[in-house]
Amino acid sequence: MSRVVPLSRFGRGHNRASNVPDIIASCRFNSVYQPILSPTHQKLVGYEALVRASRDDQPLAPPAVFNEARACEQSAELDRYLLHLHLDNFRSGSHPAWLFVNINPDTCIHPQASLERLAHHCRRSGIHPERLVLELVETASDDPQALLGFVELAKTFGFQIAIDDFGTGDSNFERLWRMNPLIVKLDRSLLVNAESHARARMLLESLVRMIRESGSLVLLEGVENESQARIALDTEADLLQGFLFARPGAIGEHTARQAEAALRKAMAQTSESGLMDIQRQEGFLRLLRLEMMDACHRLARDEPFDRACGRLLELDSVKRCFVLNQAGVQQGNLARATPDIQRGSFNPLYHSAGACWSHREYFQNALSRPQHISVSRPYVALPDAKRTVTLSTVIHTDHGPQVVCVDLHPDELFDGQFTFPATL
Repeated sequence: MSRVVPLSRFGRGHNRASNVPDIIASCRFNSVYQPILSPTHQKLVGYEALVRASRDDQPLAPPAVFNEARACEQSAELDRYLLHLHLDNFRSGSHPAWLFVNINPDTCIHPQASLERLAHHCRRSGIHPERLVLELVETASDDPQALLGFVELAKTFGFQIAIDDFGTGDSNFERLWRMNPLIVKLDRSLLVNAESHARARMLLESLVRMIRESGSLVLLEGVENESQARIALDTEADLLQGFLFARPGAIGEHTARQAEAALRKAMAQTSESGLMDIQRQEGFLRLLRLEMMDACHRLARDEPFDRACGRLLELDSVKRCFVLNQAGVQQGNLARATPDIQRGSFNPLYHSAGACWSHREYFQNALSRPQHISVSRPYVALPDAKRTVTLSTVIHTDHGPQVVCVDLHPDELFDGQFTFPATL
C-alpha cells in the first residue's frame, strides 16, 4: 500500500511554520506503479513509478501539479519529495525488477550531493542503486553538457539511465550516443502514428533497429490495444509498457501475473495473425510468379507487349512493365496499370523509352541470375517517386536476350508489412 513520505524529512516536524514547500504541504501524494515487460522473457522486469495527487480530496492532474511547482519555484523540492515517496513505497518482494523514476537533472543544483542522498536513500530502503533507472528527457535540459555530466556522475553511483520520450522535439542521436543509456523509451506518438501509416511504421522499425545497434535497449510505451501490441512486437523492441498489459497500480504478485498473462495473450494473437499473413503472402507470391512467367512466355512468342502483360498488370500493387536489351536500354515505353499515373500530372521522367537502366540493381540481378525472377531492394522509382520493388528476369527472343521488368509498390500490399524474398 502506498503512503505519504513524512513531512518531517523536510523540516516540518510539528511546526506548521517550517520550510516545507507549499506545493507539498497543500497536496496529498500517492505512488502507483506501471509494469514494464520483456517479450523475450515473457515476464515483468520493471515498474515505472508514477504519482497521483489530490487536494482537499479532489484529484489533481500530475501535469498541473508540476506546473504549479514550477510557478512557485518549488520543482526541486517536489522532485526530491516524490523520489523519496516512490522509493519508500516500492515493494518488489521476491520479484527482481527495476524501478523507473522520472528525474529532472536541472533541479539538482548540486548533482553530487543530490545523487549521494539518493543513493543513501536507496540503500536505506533496501534497494541497490543498480535497480533504480533514472528516466531523463534528453531534450529537456538547457545545458546539454551539464546533462551529460549528470549522466556520467549518476553512473558512478551505480544508477541505470533511461532516455524518455525519444523521437520527439529535437531528439539528437549524437547526444544519445554520448549519453550511452541502458534504455531508450520511444515516445508513444511514434507507435500511434505507426498504427495509421505504413511509412511511419517502417520508420519506427528502423529507429528501433538503429538504437539497438547503437548499444541500448528499446522500450515502447503506450501500448493500448492489440494492433499496437502487434506493431510493437514486430519491431522487436526489448521492453513494452502500456494499458493493454496493466494500468498503474499497486505492486504485488497478482499484478505481475496479470501483466504477464496479458503479454502472453498479445504474443499468441500476434503469432496467429502473423501465420495467417504468411499464408496469404505465400499465395500472392505464387500467383505473381505464375503471371510473370506467363507474360514472359507470351513476350518470347512476340505477342504485343500490352496484351502479354495485361493479366500481370491486374494484380495488386503491380504498376508497370518494361523491357531492356542486353545493354540495359529500355525498348519502347511502359505498359502500365490504369491507376499508375494521374492524367494531367506533369512528370518529364515518366516516358522513358530509350533510357539506360544498366546501373540499376534489378538489371544486374537479372543478368547474374538468368534462371530466376529476381527482386530488387525497395527504392524510389523515377516515374512516380514512390517506393518500388522491381522484379526482373531474362527471356530469349528473336531479337536476342532481353530483361523483362515489373514495378510494384510494396506499401500497397498487406498494409505495407510485406517483405519480398530475393528471388521468386
